Amino acid sequence: MSDDDDKKDDAQDPNVGKLFFKSRSVLITGGIDDKSARQAVTHLLALAEESDDPINVYISSPGGHVESGDMVHDVIKFIKPEVRCIGSGWVASAGALIFIGAQKENRFCLPNTRFLLHQPSGGIGGKVTDMMIQAEQLRIMMERFNNLFGEATGQKPEKIAADTARDFWLTTEEAIDYGLLGKVITSVDDLP
Repeated sequence: MSDDDDKKDDAQDPNVGKLFFKSRSVLITGGIDDKSARQAVTHLLALAEESDDPINVYISSPGGHVESGDMVHDVIKFIKPEVRCIGSGWVASAGALIFIGAQKENRFCLPNTRFLLHQPSGGIGGKVTDMMIQAEQLRIMMERFNNLFGEATGQKPEKIAADTARDFWLTTEEAIDYGLLGKVITSVDDLP
């Protein structure tokens, strides 16, 4: 038996999975895509079905596919249990969209978290008429983002648009001042 055989991946260990489920926690790490969104939403819905106790969603993500982020964001708002989002590492782009699915008082992060907001991006190609349609859809998506982040932070959509015209990085202190973050925590005991 090799050393690799001895090093069992905790994520594949059924006992770890059961303990994690009992903890009422959802982990969103890495890029956001349809597979990660499906996994997160399945976990959220199962926990919501089990009880109305709060659910903790831990996020460390560079972002990814917008509609996949929308799916998780909307389900956080849709389910009955209170959802607390806890950022760690970085909460960027579609990861930030998921983060603001929770109410402001339920948006937490660990001390070294960084936040990134920016305009949605996408590749446009094909026939001119198709490119015009795609450009219009990106404009609509950007307007929706500005409104969503405006509602979540208390900032005017015009300010969100101006701030996110380029990559807009925030420290924990800046994220609190901006209205993106509710509180920096250092221990699970800091959660309500």
